[in-house]
Amino acid sequence: MFGRRALIAALAFLFGVVSAQASSERAARNLSPEGLAKVSDYIRNEIATGKIPGAILLLQQHGKPVYNENFGVRDVATESSMSADTIFRLYSMSKPITSVMAMMLVEEGKLALDDPVSKYIPAFAGMKVGVEKKAEDSKVALALEPLERPVTIKDLLRHTSGLPYGYHDGGAVRELYAEANLFNSNLSNADFAAKIATLPLVEQPGTVWDYGFSTDVLGRVVEVISGKTLLQFERERLLDPLGMTETAFFVADPAKFPRIAEPMPEDRNINPTTQVRDIRRPVKWESGGGGMVGTVGDYARFAQMLLNGGSYEGRRYLKPETIVLMASDHIGPETKIARDQNYYPGGSSGFGLGFAVRTSVPPGTSWPLGEYRWDGVGGTFFFIDPEDDLFGIFMVQTPSQRGRIQLALKTLIYQAMGR
Repeated sequence: MFGRRALIAALAFLFGVVSAQASSERAARNLSPEGLAKVSDYIRNEIATGKIPGAILLLQQHGKPVYNENFGVRDVATESSMSADTIFRLYSMSKPITSVMAMMLVEEGKLALDDPVSKYIPAFAGMKVGVEKKAEDSKVALALEPLERPVTIKDLLRHTSGLPYGYHDGGAVRELYAEANLFNSNLSNADFAAKIATLPLVEQPGTVWDYGFSTDVLGRVVEVISGKTLLQFERERLLDPLGMTETAFFVADPAKFPRIAEPMPEDRNINPTTQVRDIRRPVKWESGGGGMVGTVGDYARFAQMLLNGGSYEGRRYLKPETIVLMASDHIGPETKIARDQNYYPGGSSGFGLGFAVRTSVPPGTSWPLGEYRWDGVGGTFFFIDPEDDLFGIFMVQTPSQRGRIQLALKTLIYQAMGR
């Protein structure tokens, strides 16, 4: 299913993680009250200086909350206080959920990591790679070259498919993706996959980590195999059993509209052409890469399931070795996979099957190896730290301040643990 070598490596890593967890519990590496007070002070200062309206931070260790605080307001327009039932735009924190759904199908033998995407979306068989070439008059033209190998399911999971996000001034292929306006097209997943299959890839599959629409295409693969819409399958197999009742692709009940968190009025631009989405409006596109909304409590159940090795409250969702495989680096030096100029995991991390994975310790810290995580362009982020049997979730809506805040908070949280 995974391949003998990958499975042996995953199991070896798993025993290491279990042993690390056991030793961490014995060592009781706790978060100090003094350190957590600095975390609180930092968030309060962000609100007091007008950078964010409010936020929620949850840190859970050994299965229990050790820090769970609400700060500020959901929306400066209404001045309603931030609370546990506040609904946030998760954006790319949708990707780990879609990845888990795909790995469920892998475990069942209905999907294989080495399967070509064209097995499920036939139009992918005809895709080409766009290569910029200079003509004799020095003008740049886009040449279309055949694939050296097919795009695989593993490529979708680790962002090596050659399917980028579109933006201007990023080269001819990304310009085509920007002009296609995929973020605002509101197509069904089937129509989305058909449309993206008409565009060229930006690189040959398996050669470069390049962040983009891979997980959205993966969501369509899940639909094809399951015979259900992505949300139907997620509700049946994950969301409802876990109790993630507030997680969806928009807020359908008008009675819940006042619970939606909003960014500061001047902080609503994801990029120059795309504003923060109005999640009160129904959408057709169930974007597995960036469309979900949810609460801190819902995502905490998901994170605890991952930290538990795939089980939660007596029900198993994935095998422990599957979680370990997902949380292992799949773009390390041995793969010869390059990293694009916007390599969001950062220099001390690789990338697994749905998550960034810590592979080296950042200078001046003792941050744990094996920590895995991701975030969303709306400001939310989460991390899972198996060594300390800890996870953290930060919920906020601020496209412009997110990277700065995430780094500062992670630093303070780990300083509170003596790391």
